[in-house]
Amino acid sequence: MTTTSINIKLTHKSYLREPESTELGRKIVSESVRLIDELGFEHFTFRKLAAEIGSTEASVYRYFENKHKLLVYLVSWYWAWLNYSVTFRIQNIDDPRERLTRAMVALTTAGRADDPSVDYIDERMLYRIVTAESTKVYHTKEVDTENKEGYFLEFKRLCDRLAHMVQDINPGYPYPHALMSTVLEAAHQQIFFAHHLPSLTEICGAKHIEGETSVFLKHLVFSAIEPPKVN
Repeated sequence: MTTTSINIKLTHKSYLREPESTELGRKIVSESVRLIDELGFEHFTFRKLAAEIGSTEASVYRYFENKHKLLVYLVSWYWAWLNYSVTFRIQNIDDPRERLTRAMVALTTAGRADDPSVDYIDERMLYRIVTAESTKVYHTKEVDTENKEGYFLEFKRLCDRLAHMVQDINPGYPYPHALMSTVLEAAHQQIFFAHHLPSLTEICGAKHIEGETSVFLKHLVFSAIEPPKVN
C-alpha cells in the first residue's frame, strides 16, 4: 500500500482565518503540532509558537482566538483525517464485519506510513496529541455553546459512520452510537493507560500496544453486537 496525499479543510468557528489558506497558517498548524507534542498542552503558548515560526504572537492571534480553539481545530482535523483514513482502508470491502474490523484497526494505528497524509502535518505527532489531550476539547464549561456552533461535528460524523457499520451487522443492536463513541475514546485511552497508568489495563504488557488494543476493541464490539452461537 502506498502513501496517498490528501487535502482536508474544515469549515469551523474555531478559527478566525482559515489556516490552510496561507503559508503562515499552515506553518502555525504544523509547528503547533510539533510543540504541543513536545511540551504538552499546558506548557504550550502562542509566544513559544511565534518564536518557533519566526513571527509574532499577534500574527497567531489573527488565526486563533486562544490556544483552546487551536486545540479544537487540531483535534477536529484529526477526526476528519481519521474518517478519511477509514475510507481508505475499507474501500472495495463488501463484507460488513470485515469493514468494521478494518475501521477499528485504523483507530489504533493512525499515522502509519501507508495511511493517507498531508505534507505539512505529522499525523503521528497529532495522534499522540489526541491520545493525551483530546478530552480537553469538550470537558469545558463552554461545551454546550461550542457544540451548537459545530465544534465537534467531525467527531460525531465518524461516530455516526461507525455506528452505521454496527447496524449493517446487527440492525437490532440498541446502542450503536453509545458503543462506538466508547470505542473511539477507548482506542486512545487504553494506549494512554498502557504507557502511563499501566495498572488500569492489561494491554501494558503487550509487545505491540496498538495491535493489542485493536484486539481488545474487536472483542468488545463483536461480543456486544453478535449474539452467542448456540450449539
